[in-house]
Amino acid sequence: MAGPDAAFWQARFETGTTPWDRGAASPQLLRWRDAGAFPAGSSVLVPGCGSGWELAELAAAGAAVTGLDYAPAAVERSAQRLAERGLQAGVLQADVLQWSPPQPVDTVYEQTCLCALHPDHWTAYAAQLHAWLRPGGRLLALFMQAPAAGAADGYITGPPYHCDIHAMRALFAAVRWSWPKPPYERVIHPLGAHELAVVLTRL
Repeated sequence: MAGPDAAFWQARFETGTTPWDRGAASPQLLRWRDAGAFPAGSSVLVPGCGSGWELAELAAAGAAVTGLDYAPAAVERSAQRLAERGLQAGVLQADVLQWSPPQPVDTVYEQTCLCALHPDHWTAYAAQLHAWLRPGGRLLALFMQAPAAGAADGYITGPPYHCDIHAMRALFAAVRWSWPKPPYERVIHPLGAHELAVVLTRL
């Protein structure tokens, strides 16, 4: 496949080479949680769950949450984090481009998966997100803003891959998704970049 594969991510987690990890849940997830975006009992998917910080916060809030990750080491780390806090959540090793939930869910929290996938796979991934959600379900997305040197000359560099907001509007087209009006909240990222926080509703 284009871009990093499962072995790439497994090696990162095995060696602790995870500079994107804040050591805590994203502050934007906490703001959305406090605003009532994840009601108790609602079904939530977290693709690319990584170290499990967000899984733990969502489980603690009472959501029926399932995390997905490509790398067995990430799945193990997430499961351990949940166990340390006595929390229950599903954690699955899965390819997000192939996996499907048993039934559509209420919410998808997209923070790290899109920017970790090579852009060649973005169209397939966006179709998956649409299929995972029930009509009226919401995609809570943090679009990574990280243009790399060479982008002006057409080079595609990552991960993380730059999720230009114009590209996101085309990827999550208005015929399938309802977009809020900008401006979108900027969320500072430890990599020195920032994310744009956007809540999309599945049509």
